[in-house]
Amino acid sequence: MYKIFFFLIITICISAQKTEFIKLDQSIKDRKSLTKSLTLIDNRTDKEVGILIAKKGTAEVKLINEDLKTYVENWFESDNKIKGNNDIVLILEELKVYNEKAPNDLADYPKVRIKISSFLKRNDKYYFIDRFNNVFVEDNTDPKAAKNIAKDISEIISEFIKYSYSGLVLKNQIPENELENYETYLSKNNKSINNSSLMDGVYLSFKSFFDQTPSAQHTLEKNKQGEIKKIVNKQDLKIPMSEVFCYVNNGIAYRFTVNGFKEIKKNDNGYYIIASRSQLFAEKAGTGAMIGGIAGGMVGAMVGAAIDSESNKGVAKGFGFKTPTITKVYIDALTGEFIFTE
Repeated sequence: MYKIFFFLIITICISAQKTEFIKLDQSIKDRKSLTKSLTLIDNRTDKEVGILIAKKGTAEVKLINEDLKTYVENWFESDNKIKGNNDIVLILEELKVYNEKAPNDLADYPKVRIKISSFLKRNDKYYFIDRFNNVFVEDNTDPKAAKNIAKDISEIISEFIKYSYSGLVLKNQIPENELENYETYLSKNNKSINNSSLMDGVYLSFKSFFDQTPSAQHTLEKNKQGEIKKIVNKQDLKIPMSEVFCYVNNGIAYRFTVNGFKEIKKNDNGYYIIASRSQLFAEKAGTGAMIGGIAGGMVGAMVGAAIDSESNKGVAKGFGFKTPTITKVYIDALTGEFIFTE
């Protein structure tokens, strides 16, 4: 009996010692050579990435180098010998892996939560570029779940960095002393949240919804029952629904998805729709598809030039395992992207 017990303890310990590393070894070369420096602010409250319980036992997911700030900055220097003029700052707020069975989940899934933002620094002022703020799910039947997650995290961070080199930026300045409070600071300008009501009309981009400036060139057409029949332009031509970020009718907003428009609701955490990953993301895609490619992402001002776009980029294909779990999917108050929180 003692030998059996001792054998089980040793087996468990060996299993618990399995480690998968987030290597951050993809190329982050700035193809346009716009960037002079890349600085990382690691604001994670918990520096341990986490432990996953997968099909073949327990695995710890760790960064290849715990000094993430130095590692990322050296990574940039190694891949970018030709420099530009822009200083890019990253803030990493969350990086955590865990197992969870959310209220509507069919099973206990390995999950990853990542929140990372990027900014252009100029004359001690900061300009928001983009952020990745999401939870993605790994297939719980895959024996390589931990390895896949470590790889996905690396790909998401590298793709996010590359997008940030030339991403559009918000024109609103953020003082240095407000940088770590950027979300609250910038949300003061979000009229869709702060106004007492929403303006009826058609919004072709998240920026127009953010500013509450519906398109003067497009109108909603209704049937006799008052239901939205189509959206037309000034030439009375019907436009594809995929060109629309959302529309507001009688003060209620409806967000475009690949399965049609869904009503936007609001609580203390912001705007959200009720949906699942399998409903929003119709086909499988790599993690890179998410970076800078979400429908109606924030459009502001490019460095040195004002740019305003009314194009809706369409709904991103998503990443990870597309579970059928119905949940609240929030709409990022700064980018318009879908945010899964579980």
